[in-house]
Amino acid sequence: MTDELVRLIQEWDGQGVYMKYDKPTGAWFFIALHDPTLGIMAGGCRMKVYPTPADGLRDAMRLGRGMTHKWAAIDFHYGGGKSVLALSRPIEDSEREPLLRRFGRMLKSLNGAYATGVDLGVTPEDMAILRDEGEYVFGGKGHEDPGPYTALGVFSCIKTTARHAFGTADLAGRSVLIQGVGDVGEPLAKMLAEAGATLILSDLDPQRAARVAKEVGGTTIDPDRVADTPCDILAPCAIGATLNKQTIPSLNCRAIAGSANNQLEEDADAERLHERGILYAPDYIVNAGGAMAFALFHEGKLTDAEVEARINGIGDSLDRILGEAKERNESPLNAAIKRVEQVLGHH
Repeated sequence: MTDELVRLIQEWDGQGVYMKYDKPTGAWFFIALHDPTLGIMAGGCRMKVYPTPADGLRDAMRLGRGMTHKWAAIDFHYGGGKSVLALSRPIEDSEREPLLRRFGRMLKSLNGAYATGVDLGVTPEDMAILRDEGEYVFGGKGHEDPGPYTALGVFSCIKTTARHAFGTADLAGRSVLIQGVGDVGEPLAKMLAEAGATLILSDLDPQRAARVAKEVGGTTIDPDRVADTPCDILAPCAIGATLNKQTIPSLNCRAIAGSANNQLEEDADAERLHERGILYAPDYIVNAGGAMAFALFHEGKLTDAEVEARINGIGDSLDRILGEAKERNESPLNAAIKRVEQVLGHH
């Protein structure tokens, strides 16, 4: 094991790391188990090529801690964990299923301490293979795509954010810039259009942006114009780390609420936004809808309508956090962290 892997494990504040080297592909399997306080640890499975195994482990740990914060911030009965299949090279189609089956057996050996679901680089079909090896997999049974559920949670949070920023949750005539109109951004655009919002769309695939804009009566801009384009609310729904010390000074919005993971390059960016008077809704609350839906469907207790009602309640969790942040004149990220500590401390 490399010195870097050892150092990462020594410095981590989580429960532990379960890891395996996959000899046939040269990949590493990491399951980062962060905090079981609220229930079994749960978080998606990510598969991608990383420069080194340590980069894959670092990602798993960061995302595992993020899942603890996500579940606690919405006061939901799961703990935080994440799995990463850290590839050393792109794998051939013929290698994919055997690799997933080997990971599925590793997952099963944890005997329900951790459950996983779709994340970056894996598909619902991949999850079906994992489920074949053991039952600790969210999704399936007609609920393969978390995107629309994530979008519903984002929509609920945009209304809450608008109420705190503008005094009303009514989105009629409000301009919303969606950065990334993929699995979450596209259904979100349709919900916002129905609510009367004016939409500005940006995507690395200009044809996709144009198609969605035509459907929702919006306009499109180049991806490099996102930061300085005037809008009421910016909704980052693509890659992370887009809010940083380079982009924050040129932002031309009043509030930010989107689905992208890890929108802030560093925690200090929350203070930079606060100083500029830009209201930032913490991403791990805003994007919790997909995770919540898959957990509820996995338990099989609720109908679709009941699950949607629960997801709409994420806006209420955000409402409390934004209210506390305003009372204390601090960034919503600080208020969210205090809320997480309070929830974990009470259990």
